[in-house]
Amino acid sequence: MNAEHARWVSVFLEAMAAELDAARNTRLAYGRDLVDFGAWLEARSGTFKTADRGDIEAYLIFCDAQGLSKATRARRLSAIRQMFRFAFEEGWREDNPGLRIKGPGKAATLPKTLDLAQVEALLAAAPSTGRTQDEATRNRCLVELIYATGMRVSELVELPVAAARGGPAMILVRGKGGKERMVPLSPPAKAVLAEWLRLRDAAEAAGLAKGAKPSKFLFPGRGAAGHLTRQQFFVLLKAIALKARLDPTFVTPHTLRHAFATHLLAGGADLRVIQTLLGHADLSSTEIYTHVLDDHLKALVLNHHPLARKG
Repeated sequence: MNAEHARWVSVFLEAMAAELDAARNTRLAYGRDLVDFGAWLEARSGTFKTADRGDIEAYLIFCDAQGLSKATRARRLSAIRQMFRFAFEEGWREDNPGLRIKGPGKAATLPKTLDLAQVEALLAAAPSTGRTQDEATRNRCLVELIYATGMRVSELVELPVAAARGGPAMILVRGKGGKERMVPLSPPAKAVLAEWLRLRDAAEAAGLAKGAKPSKFLFPGRGAAGHLTRQQFFVLLKAIALKARLDPTFVTPHTLRHAFATHLLAGGADLRVIQTLLGHADLSSTEIYTHVLDDHLKALVLNHHPLARKG
């Protein structure tokens, strides 16, 4: 990417962080999208400064030909439109070529989830996955927490250890855009969290005696981030799924989050409560889980509606 394109992307992402409080993962995704668009323009002797509506539409056609999903293409268009709007407002361009371009939209698909028996199999397999007892306890704690709270994987791996101190009945979670919410802990999650905290603190004390630095995270890691990464947890979950004799293709941190929501809703939880627990800004994001109520609602009508009883 040429220097001018790099400057546009860098300044735009800094503005997203400062003014919109955009989540880090959103900024990383937008950065990758804009780098790809910039490279596509450069290959055709174009620039962000000279690109017009036709260039953007041609790029979207190119993305479609590459086999990118509707969701990915919609996100790329969003990144491009927001950058050009920012460029227009900053005076870098005299026009905004991203106006009135319609995207592909997102496919209205139901989220993949796991049934209760599959989740129980994962929870049973987690304690036997790991090279040491400490790792096995950590793995069980990770799975118990994500299912008990519905946290996003980034929220889980970035949990500060301070959030787990004092045997809390609820944990404070920092979600997208820095928004905070409280999520309750189930008795099994609370018990394994206390056990993991004991082992974690003992291991950290041993490390401090050898000159290591303390970690602020509940799940420390050796990488630059200082905590277990999303990718590491993703791979770990696949290993636990294999041990539980489940298809690892369908077992991800996201399906466990969906399982949390669908199982709560099927058990009678209020949709607004689930919205709060998941950290959804808009109820429409939560309403997709109502598919689990189909059979439940049919049973209610057949068992309780006066006309159904007469029949």
